[in-house]
Amino acid sequence: MIISIQELIDFAQKNQRDFNEPKGIHPKEKRVVLENVGVIDPESIEDYIARGGYMSLFKVLDEMSPKEVIEEIKTSNLRGRGGGGYPTGLKWESVSKVQSEQKYIICNGDEGDPGAFMDRAVMEGDPHRVLEGMAIAGYACGANKGYIYVRAEYPVAVEKLTKAIKQATKFGILGENIAHSGFGFSVEIRLGAGAFVCGEATALIASIEGGRGHPRQKPPHLSDHGLWGEPTLLNNVETFANIAPIIKNGGEWFKNIGTKNSSGTKVFALTGHIKKTGLVEVPMGTTLRELVFEIGGGVEDGRKFKAIQSGGPSGGCIPEHLLDLQVDYESLKSAGSIMGSGGLIVIDDSSNMVEIARYFMDFCASESCGKCTPCRVGTTELTRLLDKFINKEATKRDFELLKEMCDMVKSTSLCGLGQTAPNPVLSTIRYFEDEYFAGIKDD
Repeated sequence: MIISIQELIDFAQKNQRDFNEPKGIHPKEKRVVLENVGVIDPESIEDYIARGGYMSLFKVLDEMSPKEVIEEIKTSNLRGRGGGGYPTGLKWESVSKVQSEQKYIICNGDEGDPGAFMDRAVMEGDPHRVLEGMAIAGYACGANKGYIYVRAEYPVAVEKLTKAIKQATKFGILGENIAHSGFGFSVEIRLGAGAFVCGEATALIASIEGGRGHPRQKPPHLSDHGLWGEPTLLNNVETFANIAPIIKNGGEWFKNIGTKNSSGTKVFALTGHIKKTGLVEVPMGTTLRELVFEIGGGVEDGRKFKAIQSGGPSGGCIPEHLLDLQVDYESLKSAGSIMGSGGLIVIDDSSNMVEIARYFMDFCASESCGKCTPCRVGTTELTRLLDKFINKEATKRDFELLKEMCDMVKSTSLCGLGQTAPNPVLSTIRYFEDEYFAGIKDD
């Protein structure tokens, strides 16, 4: 059992060995979240500690107050990597200020975007990094219990996380009175049934509590009324995976990576009509052109680039003339899309953009929890309208109705699923309007 930072250092030195760094990393990549993925054995806590693992946790327990930890995270300007982009330090501060005997930390591993597998790679390849980030958050916010919510379709991730929790508990890194600090923290795993809506915070909490994954209105916010009515902090896997490096290297180090308002790196899953698919991690501010044509090798089969879908079903389609757009939260929003969790789907010139929009709208309609009418009925009606354009049966009035209904669903739905569901339609209308006009029958 490791009970001091010196014992952790001694254990790390004892287990030092040569680690084989992964090959084929593009020069424009910068690995922070993925620095251990493919390098260490994810089932070996010894490997993780030998690479400096849990040193940040022991550092905060030995040298820093909870307030100092939060200030370091605020300095870093880390924003939530689940898609919302809310400042992580401010979220932690909100939970820390609430007086309660019981608080909870939740890690959202319910990665439901088509083509996205960023969180899966971290949970499967570096599970201890997630646990360390959660434990540091627990110390900073005054929480002693954590839950990782993972979709049941990720059995390997569940297996790796389960083993990591057992190892960390055996080593005394999780449990009661960690390193004689008086702070204790334990973690459990909860499985989700694969409902896309459970990526929304309040629906996720309802699922952990044993109920249906239905969202609720906010306020009250999770910092005041979260899991079982107690103050709760919820971040996603990638957000927690950034915490240990920030504590190790300092908030200013992280802040100096990326852009002014979007610090650090972002992990993306490159998929679709692209030569080199897979995960990449780049500094915020990297352009779409660099991602697609330099890191991703360009469009496959000699086809022409047409658009890139960012943000999954909740995102938008960005056309060729915006390829030099910097990838950060504000830039993507200005282009009619979102960062989302990090899925990037490249679309070539063989694709019909109305059909692309219809695919994502059908996905949102099928994944709607049905609680609110705008989302339940609106997404279904939008799918029906898109079918009319695809079958060249639409009228000019249908085109106006399509835009009106998008606005209604976006502005009146209860949660983020419905509020962002029209984005693929609105962005394709914005940039590929002629393809909609092609589906309007002659009067």
